[in-house]
Amino acid sequence: HGLRMDLILVSLLLLLPAALLTLAPRVGGAWSARLVRSWALVALMLVVFVEIATFPFFAQYDARPNLLFAQYLDYPIEVARLLWQEQRLNLILSALALGLLAWAFVQRRVMHDAHLLMQAHWWHRALWFLPVALLLAVGIRSSFGHRPANLSDALYSPNRVANEIAKNSVYSVAYETYRARRDGQGQARRYGQMAEDEALARAQRLLGIGNAEAASPLSRPLPVTHPSPRPRNLVVIVQESMSGAFVGHLGAERGVTPNLDALARDSLVFGQLHAVGTRSIQGLAAMSAGIFAIPGEGVLKRTKAQRDFFTLASALRPLGYHTSFMYGGEARFDDMRVWYLGNGFDEVVEQKDFANPGFVGTWGVSDEDLMLKAHERFSAHHAAGRPFASVVFTQSNHSPFDMPDGKIEWEPGVPRASVRNAVKYADHAMGRFFALAKSSPYYRDTVFVVVADHTERAGGDDAVPVPGFHIPGVVHLAGLPPQRIDDVTSQPDLLATALGMLGVPVRAPVFGTSVFSPGRQAFALMQFNGTFGLRRGDRVAVLRPDKPPQTFRLQDGRLHPDAPDAELERDALALVHTGETLYEKQRFR
Repeated sequence: HGLRMDLILVSLLLLLPAALLTLAPRVGGAWSARLVRSWALVALMLVVFVEIATFPFFAQYDARPNLLFAQYLDYPIEVARLLWQEQRLNLILSALALGLLAWAFVQRRVMHDAHLLMQAHWWHRALWFLPVALLLAVGIRSSFGHRPANLSDALYSPNRVANEIAKNSVYSVAYETYRARRDGQGQARRYGQMAEDEALARAQRLLGIGNAEAASPLSRPLPVTHPSPRPRNLVVIVQESMSGAFVGHLGAERGVTPNLDALARDSLVFGQLHAVGTRSIQGLAAMSAGIFAIPGEGVLKRTKAQRDFFTLASALRPLGYHTSFMYGGEARFDDMRVWYLGNGFDEVVEQKDFANPGFVGTWGVSDEDLMLKAHERFSAHHAAGRPFASVVFTQSNHSPFDMPDGKIEWEPGVPRASVRNAVKYADHAMGRFFALAKSSPYYRDTVFVVVADHTERAGGDDAVPVPGFHIPGVVHLAGLPPQRIDDVTSQPDLLATALGMLGVPVRAPVFGTSVFSPGRQAFALMQFNGTFGLRRGDRVAVLRPDKPPQTFRLQDGRLHPDAPDAELERDALALVHTGETLYEKQRFR
């Protein structure tokens, strides 16, 4: 399978040289030969560089370079800083290796005699074009069936890591980028065909929706679960990469998140909360708009989602709320600024709005600076007598893990710049915020949500590593009796629950239901590197592009093949199709 992927790439790279060597005229043949040699050198260096980059990329994302690899090129400054911080030695060694490769290519006079071929009569060379082109076409197709081979043919095994090894890194990046741009719409069909009516009906049944609107099939009034004489404020703190594996009240070693654990003792705790994906923009969309990940690019970066796309701000604006998105870095990253402002948020607070931050790292000001700014803004809104809602996105728990000195006691046995220390510092900053909030007038009138955008890392052999989606989720309201929900939940469920606790009727099309809703169906849809998994209880339906669905049983954190569950598989497909349909037809509002 690996040779098949390599053959496709090699055949593609040989197309240009084959055309030049067989079809270029004798006049200017020397230039054609130089172009062939240059193309060969550039292609060889590209393949070698991406293969070298595969190792640190796999260490971080548990996958070969893919669409994310290409997407990061949209932010060269930020990525260059990150790479220089974390991969400095690897970059230097890679540069030396590529320099040595180029030197050897020139010294060994590789393809130096191509100009001799160009001296042959044109028609002699042109005779070879058809057989050579046919041979390369067979290599590119790598199949004599109805459809050519593609990246899905590397998915030959139930072992996900084995499938990743079979792929070719350059081809993986190129193919996924091509599909993402070619399939601006209709990517859901790669997971299986389903009529729109059936998909919507299944999604509505899963969410307990009746009498749906045609214009917005999932829009419905969320039940007011905790009435209030006046609207409560809403603060959603989205913690960067805070895995459940680090959180004490979820069973992890205690001491890394003491402030979150203390908050959980007086809060509504989601014990089996699942992230919708593995990227920040997916988690932000889930907690700001209540939508699952959809095939392809995240909605924050999609054209049709830049305006008139449902967010908690668009739902709360008619009720007089002031809404904001707060981030310690540059909000242009991943199009966060334009998305939030274009979809109802009144303001975006970002790095440039911090006059004298106490600490600035690679990704922006520290979490502590962010939390202090948030408290300052919330106090001002309360003093002005207006309800407010805010999504606060932290960033200290992101490599290279820049943190100020003198704030926490560093964890023993791990490097200072490590994820454990970053989680501990993020928890410290959040703890300082709640210490200030609890002594402030707005505290008793506010619903606080603390949740991760995704885990620090989701990896393993399974098609969907379910434990890698387990994140903390806490809803805190003064006077609310502590309670723990251990049913399967997802981030849209957490948002629906919080909106229902504001004390006022809110209408929303979110892909979640409040945990206080009677008869709610417990499920979670997860996306991992283009694969979707729908969990209901201990059963998981897995959808992979261009492959038939499979059903697994979750046991001891691993997926074990199980008898097919046709209904679970169809429900998974329905949610994938519904998310894409509502986006493409601009009906998520």
